[in-house]
Amino acid sequence: MTRPAHAATVPKVIDIPRELAASQEKYNGEAGRAFIEELPDLTAGFLDRWELEPDGPPMHGVSALVLPVVRADGGPAVLKLQLLDEESEGEPVALRAWDGDGAVRLLGHDEPTGTMLLERLDETRMLSHVPDAHQAVVTIAELLAHLTSFPAPPGLRRLGDIARAMLDRTPRALDRIPDPEARRLVADCAAAVREVVDEPGDRLLHWDLHDENVLASGRAPWLAIDPKPLAGDPGFELWPAIDNRYDPDDILWRFDAMTDVLALDRPRARAWTLGRLLQNALWDIEDGRPLDDGQLEIARRLRGHTA
Repeated sequence: MTRPAHAATVPKVIDIPRELAASQEKYNGEAGRAFIEELPDLTAGFLDRWELEPDGPPMHGVSALVLPVVRADGGPAVLKLQLLDEESEGEPVALRAWDGDGAVRLLGHDEPTGTMLLERLDETRMLSHVPDAHQAVVTIAELLAHLTSFPAPPGLRRLGDIARAMLDRTPRALDRIPDPEARRLVADCAAAVREVVDEPGDRLLHWDLHDENVLASGRAPWLAIDPKPLAGDPGFELWPAIDNRYDPDDILWRFDAMTDVLALDRPRARAWTLGRLLQNALWDIEDGRPLDDGQLEIARRLRGHTA
């Protein structure tokens, strides 16, 4: 999450980060443009409705505006406004289930818009700032071990459905990969998913726990933010921490350390991690982007890992 260096000013309410407007245009087209146009009025409405005062410049990720605020009782919080989609609509469901235990606490939620009021954490202290990459990986694994101990509540996207849809899309995608070795790697990822697709799991998954989605707090050393939750197998959670601060020679250490902390069956965890790589590859292929060399190397090294 970043504070914008340059922004388009909306008088008396907020500054809309130009980077946020650009990402909404890129990923959501007309719906993204409409969201940005409505954002000033939407923000003003929730400031009034929830009796909030702005308390600093807005921050943003790829898809959400996060505004520091003070509540009527003087307590700090953040107002999070985002375009409602299949990923973001599950966020309050997961946050309610965790209820602040290992994750940011949900203070308020407007279901029609997906707007949330969240406790304020320390955005200046991200896990990505910890210099020791191994320490960061273990911290993420410890958080995941706790978060995935919760059963998934009803209504979330299910990993089994996502995995079957990926397998349906794979044959056409393979035809679009010109390099034989890359095509074989992606096919092997799909083969690994086929072995586990009938046992997709039922745990509450964060899905996107990388080291910029872990912030420090006064009430806990580290808390997770910004889940894109699923119901599924915790092995599907490992990829972001393997990819953070990418180091090909560290891939297997990270995989082994995380599976140890989460007490996962390694063959199953490997299969679901290869499933994440399949998911990323399908997105790249379908969007006309070249496959990422780092992603392919993660797949290459995990494919041959039998320890």
